[in-house]
Amino acid sequence: MQQIFNFLIRNKNSILFLILLAVSIFLTIQNHAFHKSRFISSANAVTGRVYSWSNGINTYLHLDEYNQRLLEENNKLRNIISNINDSISVEKQLDSTSFEGDYLFRTARVINNNFTKIDNFLTLNRGENSGIQPEYGVITSQGIVGIVDRVNDDYARVISILNSRSRINAQLNNTNHFGSLVWNGKDPNIVQLIDVPRQAPLKKGDTIITGGRSLIFPKGLPIGSIEDFSLDQTQSYYTINIKLFNDMTNIGYVYVIENVNKDAVKQLQESNE
Repeated sequence: MQQIFNFLIRNKNSILFLILLAVSIFLTIQNHAFHKSRFISSANAVTGRVYSWSNGINTYLHLDEYNQRLLEENNKLRNIISNINDSISVEKQLDSTSFEGDYLFRTARVINNNFTKIDNFLTLNRGENSGIQPEYGVITSQGIVGIVDRVNDDYARVISILNSRSRINAQLNNTNHFGSLVWNGKDPNIVQLIDVPRQAPLKKGDTIITGGRSLIFPKGLPIGSIEDFSLDQTQSYYTINIKLFNDMTNIGYVYVIENVNKDAVKQLQESNE
């Protein structure tokens, strides 16, 4: 302990200088918007690189699983292509896989994924330089993942569906009854569909899909299946527990969805208000 005191006494001037320097930098960043934004951007870039490095190791350990998913998705695409000469089959395939509106799909890799908090986020290794912007949807071949909320040049942050602020339009696959997809913060494999009217015919195991009533996700993307359900206190609406198709604790590669017509639709909607 005496040696520590001696060290502090010998270097008191240098230590005082470093403390004052740190305080001055902090005050400069806090009181100047330009410096603050530059600092946050730089911090995000550094954090993104750290996530990329650590995720590279994790990705290597799960290569077999990721390859299996890619094989399954390629198999689905081959089945569609193999029926291209059968006009009836093609029409059915298009009816089941096409989306209302124009959408662009970009690939990205998840380099950080939280799922143990109340408000969880993912980080992608793609940003503005790859054409990704806020309010783009994020999915895998198995289901939805979340919505992009922040981007810099090289990385994007995604609000996970396992987030108390997440609210996504969803509906029953068999009917047009819809509600809002939320998360109660408990089980990362289970989310809740609320505000579904009691007139909706529900059955355990029924599929839940995106409703297409937003400008982010096209209609018909898979979400999960009904685990159980109950009526609320007013006996007017169901709260439905949905078992996700995605394993949200193990997300590797994703697709980022851009609605090409989003700005035009927004402009039209705002002009009617």
